Amino acid sequence: MRAEQIDPIWDRLIDQLNWYSAKGTTAQRAYKRVKLGQIVVGAVVPVVALSAPAVVTAVLAAAVVVAEGAQQLFQWQTNWVSYRATAEALKHEQFLYLAEAGPYRNADRRAVLAERIENLVSRENVGWIDVNAEKSESD
Repeated sequence: MRAEQIDPIWDRLIDQLNWYSAKGTTAQRAYKRVKLGQIVVGAVVPVVALSAPAVVTAVLAAAVVVAEGAQQLFQWQTNWVSYRATAEALKHEQFLYLAEAGPYRNADRRAVLAERIENLVSRENVGWIDVNAEKSESD
């Protein structure tokens, strides 16, 4: 059976690859936007402090702190790296499977693919749970 034919194992691989790629991209964008905002606002605070009322400076400084709090709460950088790593690992499995190389040389290659996909996804899920459990214990 070719990978392009209807195959629930192949569909699972593509579904998970698309999910991790999309979520990784979303987390990366959120992280970079928040960090850029922090840099810009942080740089503006001393300039504004020279001539603006103290309340304006305080609000700008508070915005930097709130942005950092959001980053700590939502873990965009951690999720970005984790999701991207999982997506790349899934791509690696996809390429090996299509090339019938590595662990996919044998007749049971579909079963091996299913096991390896689920192993990668489970490992990422356990990592996510661990990070979030640590975060909630420290809150």
